Parts: sequence; structure tokens; C-alpha cells
Amino acid sequence: MNNSKNPKHFIHNKSVYKSNYPISSVLSYKSLSKDHLNYTLAITASHEPQSYSEASQNVKWIDAIHKEIKALEDNKTWYFTDLPKVKKPIGCKWIFKIKYKSDGTIERNKASLLAKGYTQLEGIDFIDKLISQRVHSIRRN
Repeated sequence: MNNSKNPKHFIHNKSVYKSNYPISSVLSYKSLSKDHLNYTLAITASHEPQSYSEASQNVKWIDAIHKEIKALEDNKTWYFTDLPKVKKPIGCKWIFKIKYKSDGTIERNKASLLAKGYTQLEGIDFIDKLISQRVHSIRRN
């Protein structure tokens, strides 16, 4: 079993990769085709930020954040308004993922802004009309 404090190093095509849990511990690279090997090495060598503060240090991730905010605004997903004094704001969290092409090259960096909806109470913070409309439309058919 690997110790996460002592990552193992492995070499492929003169590049050195470091991983706490290298896939080589459960899979032999020798059995992979060239395409699968390149894809496997590409996805294990990339790093996805775990926080906004980490992502904000890299221009590629900042660009992904700006694209996500623009998409939310263009789709009219949200709008800015004053919060009533009796309500608490809902927190949010950034999730960062690298999207790969089938050959293992990076297609794009994807940032998603998610609301921490688990802090809401139905009937107090929101009324879920969408579900009741779906049930009603299913019963009519």
C-alpha cells in the first residue's frame, strides 16, 4: 500500500510523473495500447484545483471561471437583487474539472459554480412548483 506522503515516481517517454496512487499498482502499462497508455498518463499527470484560491493562481482556470459566470448570466440563471433582512444567503462552491479528448489531450478546463442548496428548507426558502407540475402532467396522460 502506498504512503500518500511518499509519492512514487514513474517514467514514460523521458517524462517523470509523480502520483500518490499510481495506476501501475493495479494495472500494467505493458498491456495497454499506445493510445490508451497516452490517455492514462495524461489524465493521471494533470492537476485539478480543489479550491477557488488555488484556481485563481492560474490564468487557464480564471478564464474557465469567467466563462461559467458569463454562461450563467447569458442563460439568465441568476440576477442580482437585495436580500430580505429575514433571509440568509445561500453559499456556493466552485468545482474544477479537466475535460479530455479521447486521445488524452486536454480539451478544456471546466469551472462550475454550485449552490449549497442543502442549507435550504422547502416551504421556507423555496417552493418546489416544478415537481408538482411534473406529477400533475404525468397523471393527466
